Amino acid sequence: MFYQIKETLTKTTLENCILENVPYVIVIDSNFWNKNKEIFNLEIDIDFENEINSTKAEVNFDSLTGTFYIPKRENLEENESFSFALDEKGIIFIDDNKYSEKIINKILKTKKWKYPSLERFIYDFLEIIVDKDFELLETVEQHLIKIEYDLLNNIDNKSVENLNDVRSTLLSLKVHYEHLIYLSQELEENENEYFNIDNLRYFHLFSSRISRLQNRVNYLREYNMQIRDLQKNQMDQKQNKIISTLTIITTIFLPLTLIAGWYGMNFKYMPELNSPLGYPVVIIVSILIPIISITFFKYKKWI
Repeated sequence: MFYQIKETLTKTTLENCILENVPYVIVIDSNFWNKNKEIFNLEIDIDFENEINSTKAEVNFDSLTGTFYIPKRENLEENESFSFALDEKGIIFIDDNKYSEKIINKILKTKKWKYPSLERFIYDFLEIIVDKDFELLETVEQHLIKIEYDLLNNIDNKSVENLNDVRSTLLSLKVHYEHLIYLSQELEENENEYFNIDNLRYFHLFSSRISRLQNRVNYLREYNMQIRDLQKNQMDQKQNKIISTLTIITTIFLPLTLIAGWYGMNFKYMPELNSPLGYPVVIIVSILIPIISITFFKYKKWI
């Protein structure tokens, strides 16, 4: 796919992109790049043998190259990845999975520029990558609020088990935002002077937006940790209550165990054995001991 950056992205040909003095956007796959990279005069060699695992940019002698590693918002354990190369003429996306083409199609449908430029296109491209992230983080926050409510009200909710998943989600976004900030800062630095100085503000705006998203993620990570601590405290309280109950039960029945052991010895000269009141007295004592113990524990508010 070949485009020129005019009032909108305008489809064109590879020849027009190379020959005309209009900033261009090109989306190609790695095979096309390997066969035709000389015509772009970028004098770089992008290595597609290595797996892409981060979003980054690298300044070369007469170009700026890099990679995008974008977690899928519907499943952050999966990612979309592609490479790019740019100079003052335009930007080339080398993408075998056509994810960048989907972003460009959104730009085609929604963007119209009064002052078209390469910098503005890159800004809009980056913006679409994080377009729904505020809503995503809002959803995560509401989920955490519900978990906290359920915990405080002792509601049995399996959503509590998802705290580790939320933690993993926030960590993935945190790393993703850090990489995007580094990328935008590299663009804003404009080491090769490919960009108009007046247009560097676009990259600064994007950095500011990602910083806000990152701050929101950091807040949610702390909130998640607080809920985990709350969950742990409640589990500890339940365990303490169970141990306390078992201790009380043991304490109540310990005298009865002593009585049972005492009269189970069957000594020959135990006067109670010959008394007609011995058996009823033992029964009454055995009943009074739990009653007195329970009354005492309640008075002390131990149960």
